[in-house]
Amino acid sequence: MLNSIKKYFKKAQEEVSKDYSIHSSAFFPDQDLPVIGGEVLQRSKPWVGVDLDGTLAYWDSSSSIEQIGEAVPAMLALVKKMIHNNMRVKIFTARANDPEQLGLIREWLKANGLPELEITNVKDYYMQRLYDDRCIQVERNTGRLIADD
Repeated sequence: MLNSIKKYFKKAQEEVSKDYSIHSSAFFPDQDLPVIGGEVLQRSKPWVGVDLDGTLAYWDSSSSIEQIGEAVPAMLALVKKMIHNNMRVKIFTARANDPEQLGLIREWLKANGLPELEITNVKDYYMQRLYDDRCIQVERNTGRLIADD
C-alpha cells in the first residue's frame, strides 16, 4: 500500500513538472484585460474547452476510468476543424484531476489523430466556449435557462 502511494506521488510530481502549455503571441489589443485584486492578468489566446467522456469519447453505464471510449465521430471532426482553423482547444475533463489519467488521455488523442492538446479541468477568463454533455446553458446576466424543449 505504501509503495503504491509513493508511486502515485512520484508520477504526479513528474506530470506537474512538465510544461504542456501552448504559448501564443496572438493577442487582442482592442479588449480590456481582466483585473483581479488590482493586478492585470497577462494576455492569453482565447480557447475552447471540449469535454472528453460523453462528448468527445463515448461514455455509458459500462464505461470506466481505466479506459477511454471510442471517439464520437461528429465531435472528433469538429475538434479537428477547430484546430485546422487555428483555434486553441483544450480537453476539459474531470480526469485532469488525476495525474495518472494524463498519459492515458494523451495516448487517446494521438490514437485519434489529434495533437497533444492542453488538458485541464479549470476555467479561466480566456475560455470562450465549452462543449460538454452535462451543461445547461444560461443566458448571460439574466439567470434564464436556454433550453431546447
